[in-house]
Amino acid sequence: MLFESQYNPPAQFFAELAGADTLWLEQHDNYRKQTYRNRCLILTAQGVKPLTVPVIDGNRSEKVKTSAIEIDYRQNWVHQHWRSLQTAYGGTPYFEYYADYLHDIYVQKPSLLFELNLAFLQFYLRCLRLRIPVEFTTEYYSHYSAPLVLDRRDCLTPKAQAVTEPDRKSVQPYTQTFGKDFVPGLSILDLLFMQGPAAGSFLA
Repeated sequence: MLFESQYNPPAQFFAELAGADTLWLEQHDNYRKQTYRNRCLILTAQGVKPLTVPVIDGNRSEKVKTSAIEIDYRQNWVHQHWRSLQTAYGGTPYFEYYADYLHDIYVQKPSLLFELNLAFLQFYLRCLRLRIPVEFTTEYYSHYSAPLVLDRRDCLTPKAQAVTEPDRKSVQPYTQTFGKDFVPGLSILDLLFMQGPAAGSFLA
């Protein structure tokens, strides 16, 4: 299965991985703004909130590979994101269970967005007990022939909830911190903080 690199991916990302033989990460695509490449969605008392990693050269007119995009640490975004997570999830059953591991990834401050996303991805795969090898593309292809490679690049977007196709796996509703109605499309962090080691059972 082929996906683009994502920052704290939505739970749906991992639901689709369940049962896959290999996860291929696209590292030769051109960076695109307003995607999960550098943002995730969390649930706060005020509703859904995006957390965006500021990047260098992300607004340039010429195309830049996602794997070459540098994180802009001139902005104090690490502190802001961590404070947002603490405020939104500090009272959840499993925030403290995962907090130190997540904080360690943040404070390492990798220079590249791709490296940051990969560090989080590998951590989440372990948490969800998804024993799936991660490989990287060696060149860019706009199209792949199914069923050799199931191309799911940019199928999930923060702009609108992705339509779940009949044969796609989905995230089963679970109790969330705020509101009465289940909010889909949130980062895997929301599920982990609420369900902890049982999170994988909601990826049906």
